[in-house]
Amino acid sequence: MNKIRIQIIFFIAFFSVLSIKTYAQETLKTSNIESVLYLGSGECQPLIVGFGGSEGGNAWTSDYWKKTRDQFIEKGYAFLAIGYFGAIGTPKLLEKIAIEDVYNAIKKATNNKKVNGKKIAIVGGSRGADLALLVGSYYKDIDCVIGLVASNVVFPGNTNHFTTSTWTFEGKELPFVPVNEEAVPYLMKRDLRGTFETMLKDSVAEKKALIKVEKIKGTILLISATEDEVAPTTPMSDKIIARLKEQKFKYHNEHIAIEGGHAEPIKHFDLVFDFLDKYFSVK
Repeated sequence: MNKIRIQIIFFIAFFSVLSIKTYAQETLKTSNIESVLYLGSGECQPLIVGFGGSEGGNAWTSDYWKKTRDQFIEKGYAFLAIGYFGAIGTPKLLEKIAIEDVYNAIKKATNNKKVNGKKIAIVGGSRGADLALLVGSYYKDIDCVIGLVASNVVFPGNTNHFTTSTWTFEGKELPFVPVNEEAVPYLMKRDLRGTFETMLKDSVAEKKALIKVEKIKGTILLISATEDEVAPTTPMSDKIIARLKEQKFKYHNEHIAIEGGHAEPIKHFDLVFDFLDKYFSVK
């Protein structure tokens, strides 16, 4: 009886191991960027690029995001997790991040023979959503951009002085909306939404700092939070859609406003997968 029981336990354990899905993983070396490429078994896999936000590090490599990351791979996509500050070999602070460094890391991933370099989508959250929109606006081979709680403009870098831009391109800082005098009291009491809303009263600075989303050569999905405590992401996403309409943007674009705070949209990745199925399918 004991022998039979041992055999049963052995076979259960053996087949349990077989049922665990494993995927190829490759760390890529590029200047100032940490990137990890995850691959399924298929050929010519469209590439999904993931950017985290102001938390820093390489968020998409974490255990927290493993389930969602694996869903992309199970659906037939390759997945590139990118850390652009606060990760190994990257700047320590979220300021003056070179957009071309991020793009070069994406192109490095397309050198893999299993990756379809002609189908690239970017998914970014918070500041990572701003970065996704910017990369898409500067490089014409980005086919799809998905921004969760995105901004319509460039804001200052996360420093003690707030006098530098978050992003650069070809060595030049992108124009940004500064922290004006009226916004300082909100900043001092750590009312982030109040700070951003007051900064955006500077319509001249806002116009100069606009992300030129109309230059993106692909579909766009924005998901915002109606009760966002960090920034007015629903009004800003509305402004993005209005700008696309004004500029007669020819690609499909949509904005979904989710009830809840800044983190609420990340709980609704079913919306992201539905959008990809329609507008960035594997086949």
